[in-house]
Amino acid sequence: MMSWKSCLSSRHASTSSSIRIFSIRQIDGPLPYPGEDPAVLEWAAIEGRMLLTHDASTMSASAYERVKLGLAMSGIFEVSQDMPIGQAIEEIILIAGASFDGEYEGEVRYLPLK
Repeated sequence: MMSWKSCLSSRHASTSSSIRIFSIRQIDGPLPYPGEDPAVLEWAAIEGRMLLTHDASTMSASAYERVKLGLAMSGIFEVSQDMPIGQAIEEIILIAGASFDGEYEGEVRYLPLK
């Protein structure tokens, strides 16, 4: 199964500089401290990256806790597990192209867009 990261980079190589604002949380993926939401959020804040996640059960709560404590939180997009990957990629590209730096700071948003 192809990961989202590889789908984004291989399908849209010409727009990869726009897509790099997103980081993808994978249970056994390339991010440091997989499975530890506060550590992943800290890494994303330090790197100035947003997160895409399927982890609606714990990641949002950890993100809101960071905001409550006054810590940086670059933003999260929770992606429905039922969303087709092609649609997700298209919506991510749309968001990346229509957003400005810091627009989603401290926010949790959801895909699919409604």
